Order: sequence, then C-alpha cells, then structure tokens
Amino acid sequence: MEKVEVGDIFIVTDENDEEQELEVLGTMDVEGDTYVAVGFVEEIEKQTTGDVDIFFLKVEEDGELSEIETDEEFERVSAAFEGEVDKEQ
Repeated sequence: MEKVEVGDIFIVTDENDEEQELEVLGTMDVEGDTYVAVGFVEEIEKQTTGDVDIFFLKVEEDGELSEIETDEEFERVSAAFEGEVDKEQ
C-alpha cells in the first residue's frame, strides 16, 4: 500500500458487511508511529457545520491500516491530534 495522505478515500466493510467510504482528514506521527484521522465520506459531504465523527487508525509498517488496540494508545493519539487542531485555530 502507498503512503496514506490527507484526502485519500478508501473503502472498509463494517460489521454488517456493508461497504463504507472513509476519507483521510489528517495524519500525524505519535511516539514513532503514524496515525490517520478519518471520517465517513457520506457524513462529511452532508455536514456543512457542526461536528463530524472522526476515527483514528494506526498505519502499520506495511502501509495497512489497523484499529487502535488500547485505551492508552487512543488517549495519546487523540490528545496529539487535538493539540494540533488547537494550534491551527
């Protein structure tokens, strides 16, 4: 898999075997690992103001995306992305 970049769109299959499109909204290195913030394309396109659900995924060495496995890892990544957003505002 190629390097994941902001704006990339990929398809995942949910627990009901339905395909969902996800768009990469941001990337960040946290403690030596790369993570991406993604959101559902359908939700992003519908949402003109307000909040959009954002999910964080880890980019593995082979370029594949995986779920964050622990609460501690999620808290580190979430805080890092939140800090970056706060800097931009």
